[in-house]
Amino acid sequence: MSTDSSATAKSWPTELRLRKDRAALKVAFDTGETFELPAELLRVRSPSAEVQGHSAAERKLVAGKRNVTILEVQPVGNYAVRLGFDDMHETGIYSWDYLLDCGRNLARYQAEYAAELEAKGLSRDPPKRG
Repeated sequence: MSTDSSATAKSWPTELRLRKDRAALKVAFDTGETFELPAELLRVRSPSAEVQGHSAAERKLVAGKRNVTILEVQPVGNYAVRLGFDDMHETGIYSWDYLLDCGRNLARYQAEYAAELEAKGLSRDPPKRG
């Protein structure tokens, strides 16, 4: 019986760095892959129950987060980080696999998000105040 070790091997981050403007998180993995993940995408795709719900039908579309920033990156054991955003969302626990998936599928996830917003008449921009 032969197994594909690449399918079962876990990828581990070798670097996590919050960009100076806090608008992106740079993640490098032991696979040699490096990604700059926008805060907006990480916020709107938060793995939290608040955003994802408890089933696909409960998932919430989060609009108006174009300018969201990451305030803090807190380790969770040796498998994930909890990100705190400037809109006070801080319940998402981002596993290494989740961050790797976001990096590898960044363009697709951004396109799907934009299409979903457009279909619902929503915007990446926060509502105007005044």
